[in-house]
Amino acid sequence: MQTDKIKFYPTKPSTELSDKMEEECGVFALYDTKPIENVAYLAYCGLFSLQHRGQESAGITVANHGHLDTFKGMGLVSEVFNTDELVHKIGNAAIGHVRYSTTGSSNLANAQPLFAQSVMGAIALAHNGNLINANRLRNELELDGAIFQTSSDSEVILNLLAKRARLGLQQAISDTCNTIRGAFALVMLIGNKLIAVRDPLGIRPLCLGKIRGSEIHVLASESCALDIVGADLIRSIEPGEMLIIDETGLNSYRYAKNTHRASCSFEYIYFSRPDSILDGLDVYHVRESAGRCLFHQKPVEADVVIGVPDSGVVAAIGYSEESKIPYSMGLVRSKYMGRSFILPDQKLREQAVKLKLNPMRHVVAGKRVILVDDSLVRGTTAKKLIQLLREAGAKEVHFRVASPEIKFPCFYGIDTPTKEELISTQMTKDEVCKYIEADSLEYLSIDDLVNAIGNDRHYALESFDGDYFVKA
Repeated sequence: MQTDKIKFYPTKPSTELSDKMEEECGVFALYDTKPIENVAYLAYCGLFSLQHRGQESAGITVANHGHLDTFKGMGLVSEVFNTDELVHKIGNAAIGHVRYSTTGSSNLANAQPLFAQSVMGAIALAHNGNLINANRLRNELELDGAIFQTSSDSEVILNLLAKRARLGLQQAISDTCNTIRGAFALVMLIGNKLIAVRDPLGIRPLCLGKIRGSEIHVLASESCALDIVGADLIRSIEPGEMLIIDETGLNSYRYAKNTHRASCSFEYIYFSRPDSILDGLDVYHVRESAGRCLFHQKPVEADVVIGVPDSGVVAAIGYSEESKIPYSMGLVRSKYMGRSFILPDQKLREQAVKLKLNPMRHVVAGKRVILVDDSLVRGTTAKKLIQLLREAGAKEVHFRVASPEIKFPCFYGIDTPTKEELISTQMTKDEVCKYIEADSLEYLSIDDLVNAIGNDRHYALESFDGDYFVKA
């Protein structure tokens, strides 16, 4: 049997300090029936555009008619890969992954794509999401003799596939996907086939495209990754759908009987890039609509609207347009401050916020400011930003949040603080307002969030209302 050739690049730690819900992961894949001269470089470009979804590790597996080569390492896409080497890597298919560790520690062993041998041939797998029954399944597999090389829940999927391999490709995937529970968007190379699967609720995003003027099919977590490789968006993968792409073309199957859409609302609020289209919806439009709705929650007189870069900016523009209060760039983000590291004391952590964002004094001095952000998690960053604006001369700072109060953790592939760490579970709105030292505080209501996304659809709102779609 062929073996996977893995090139490990130097490890670089990337433990991130953030007052946000952390990104999950991003996946990318492409396939053609004939060898593609720049297949690895195209995968690199796709992952580069998905960098916002995970900064801990990156990996690419290239397939050349069933033979797999994997390149992966710790750090950003630009740090992990040697582009000169990738340009000359020939194959007919590739899958890629950028990772933020929601399950499993941050180390090289957990970097994806993961690899295994089976009677179906070599398997490479990349996963975005989180399995809520992973621990139970892992224990069962270990009792059956399975050996695990990582602490990632994604390896559970790999072992289940290998265990069911004698059933044949389609049935093995179908049985595996009906056994795991939670959120998952998968891209896999098995033999000479590219497979894509989305969970029965469509919690995690996955879309299909095709490079213009070619027969190359492309799969990605977000449509922005299609744009960078010159691919047109065809459609989103449906909840409970399995795609198998091989020399016969593209074939679609339904592996789940009971499906209904429950897309993650945070994809629209925060995670996805504003230039992406998810399940037919323009992310920019959703965020702009959320900002418009936010103005009507409780209008306040002000002189300028500013947004917290980057994900609060579009909502701030919507707020400005609806309120007729001028929008201005009041905070500048350092583009070279990509990641901030865990620091030993609160004073240094506060300093890290100042390194990332700096107020425009001439924009806010003597002004009543509306400060718009996408979410409020712990409140520490909001508190520091308001302090910085006041130091820059702001007369008033009114904080507006383009999402509802976050009161419950998420278990579907988002790294959320515990319930005890969420500020909205520990304080009333008035107490939060006092803590962050704002003149006023308003959140987007759940109803307005649903209206902004589209009330004709179903979305996962568990972080706001505690109603979890998937039970362990």
